[in-house]
Amino acid sequence: MANRHWVTAGIMGAMAIALGAFGAHALKPKLALIPEASGWWNTATLYLLVHALAVGAINPKSSPSLCFYPKWFWFFGSVIFSSTLYAISLGAPRWLGAITPLGGLLMILGWLSLVWAAREEKS
Repeated sequence: MANRHWVTAGIMGAMAIALGAFGAHALKPKLALIPEASGWWNTATLYLLVHALAVGAINPKSSPSLCFYPKWFWFFGSVIFSSTLYAISLGAPRWLGAITPLGGLLMILGWLSLVWAAREEKS
């Protein structure tokens, strides 16, 4: 169980670094074609990396409510949030950006579920 937990965090972190570098170097000319694209790319990378660290910081041996819900909300939220921003940065239809807030909501739910679980653990 613990190995899968850190594998998830590690893959998220590696993807964030790789995509950030790819955007900064290989895609620089393409991202320059859309004025907001570089900012979207950077935001997607930042949120993916931050949530990779958050997933990795959770103790996988803690109670299921403290480990399970925040981890998966952060994982799916950051994947949805970041992938939609990456896609529109590369020229995908802008309506795809309407899905981005769903990822943001899932990330927020991850943080709130962490608060809730920690509150329950204290009791």
